[in-house]
Amino acid sequence: MPRESIALHAEDISAFAKSLRQQLAEQLLQSEPPCEPPSHLSLLNMLARAAGHRNLQALRAAAVASKAPVTPSKLTPQHAPPARGPRHPELSELADRALRQFDAHGRLVRWPSRHQVQRYAIWGLWLHFDSRRIYTEPEVNQVLNAHHGFGDHCTLRRELVEMKLLARSDGGRAYRKLAARPADELLPLLRELRLRSGQPAE
Repeated sequence: MPRESIALHAEDISAFAKSLRQQLAEQLLQSEPPCEPPSHLSLLNMLARAAGHRNLQALRAAAVASKAPVTPSKLTPQHAPPARGPRHPELSELADRALRQFDAHGRLVRWPSRHQVQRYAIWGLWLHFDSRRIYTEPEVNQVLNAHHGFGDHCTLRRELVEMKLLARSDGGRAYRKLAARPADELLPLLRELRLRSGQPAE
């Protein structure tokens, strides 16, 4: 029998998680021996992962990004995103998806829902850091805020550190760009993003 796909929409994921936790608690208390239900935050992260996101913070970023308008007048014809299909002959499917999250000026305007595409997009932000200097955390935030448009520099900063593209030291007060080597598949994407942001090609 084919599986039936049923959409579920919740106006407030937090209220939804509270209700779910209460029901789980009632059921688990009746079990032998009684068990504790997962915490409210754990449930929120479970729900976010079930929806295809890495965690609750990534879900929030995606929700904010989906509301961020991209001004059509700022998109030149050669960079206007098409309805479907690759728009750059050198890009792989994942790199093409990552490129679609950036505007004509190389600014990340949407946080991708797919984890691998998120990682590709993070490389595009790594381009804007200078390996010859040390950054404070507010300076890192300033660079990220100048090059993304959905108001979640904390997620972006954390991803840069977790991907070992930025190193954090001195209790989180100092950051420096690491000399990472992108995979060959990423090189056409990074060249295009340098072009859009006005950086010299390497």
